[in-house]
Amino acid sequence: MMGKRTSELIVSVSLWDSIKIHFLSCVYGSWVLTKRILKYLWDKDLDSSSCRDNPPTCLVDSSLGQHKYVKLKNIKMHYVESGDRTRPLVLLLHGFPDFWLGWRHQIPILSEDFRVVALDLKGFGDSDKPEWRSSYRIEIILEELKQLLSTLGVNSCILVGHDLGALIGWYFVYQYPSMVDKFFAVSCPHPNIYGNISANQWLNCVQLPYLPEIDALKHDVRIISEYHKKLPENYLEAYKYSFSRKEDWTGPINYYRNLPFSKISEKSDQPMDVHTILMTGSQDTTATLESLVKSTDYCDRVHVKIVESAGHFPHQENPESFNEILMKFLKRKKNSDKSPSKRLMDRMFGAVSSTVKYGNSVLDSVQKRSNVSIPSINILNNLNSTEENVKTIKC
Repeated sequence: MMGKRTSELIVSVSLWDSIKIHFLSCVYGSWVLTKRILKYLWDKDLDSSSCRDNPPTCLVDSSLGQHKYVKLKNIKMHYVESGDRTRPLVLLLHGFPDFWLGWRHQIPILSEDFRVVALDLKGFGDSDKPEWRSSYRIEIILEELKQLLSTLGVNSCILVGHDLGALIGWYFVYQYPSMVDKFFAVSCPHPNIYGNISANQWLNCVQLPYLPEIDALKHDVRIISEYHKKLPENYLEAYKYSFSRKEDWTGPINYYRNLPFSKISEKSDQPMDVHTILMTGSQDTTATLESLVKSTDYCDRVHVKIVESAGHFPHQENPESFNEILMKFLKRKKNSDKSPSKRLMDRMFGAVSSTVKYGNSVLDSVQKRSNVSIPSINILNNLNSTEENVKTIKC
């Protein structure tokens, strides 16, 4: 293994994997750079983003909550807080490219029963944006989150993360399991599974300096329009405002310059014991159902959930269904007296039922396109019967 970590659970990837990442970054980066040079020579257009000096109204009003700042040891972070401060804390960690506003559909409903903090991760939104790559090492990020919870006056929280925020959440649960009451991972499998599926062209390109930031600004930050296709125009402008400068991209990209080199140690033979929900959209091509089902091997108490008619941003694309699943999970009381066999049955039933629902949605789509009658998968009733029989036997 390369290097050392402060935690025995979070380790560096192998030397071979590290070399492979750097090699692919050179190959893909050279290709992107060549295309950029040829384009510039052809039309002399750098395709930089438009100037955006004034923040849209939705970024400065307090309708969703109070805008606050907290100064930690080496960083100042911005967050939006709502709800009763005496109630359990729900910490919302956004993904990429995103910031606190991505949770606009969840903050109001969560604040009815919880204290909600929607954080701008370091490098995003109005939080500080250090440029050094070393500032985004996973052990530093986790320590800062620990400091944040302490500053907020709590010993533990309910952690809800999407994409990058969920990936950080996985590491945080492993590093500080006693500080997480429940974990809700959206559109992000276990870090070791994530590392196996994330070897795409973009993630390899970001290892190069400067070029990814410049490339992200082309065509008036078109990457934002591509990621957030269903955003209303006013929110789309808010996102483009938040990612309109080169320094707005350096921090977010630095996460991906560091995280591929970390993983959870395979020597950890004990599954994660924090109650976990793994969720993805039925149309998500990145965090697939298969990757989430594989991630259940690393968890002791876990359920897999699918949000229909949603892609990589289910909390924004289908907030009604997402919120229903989220609130049901958060309001569920802890059941610490479950036996290991019952937990295993819950995991199997949750994963298989999600697989069946997903498979039936695919079959329905094929049937509509081909006008051919295809029988659906009818094993859920048998699973229910099996579970009832198990309960009867145990009684």
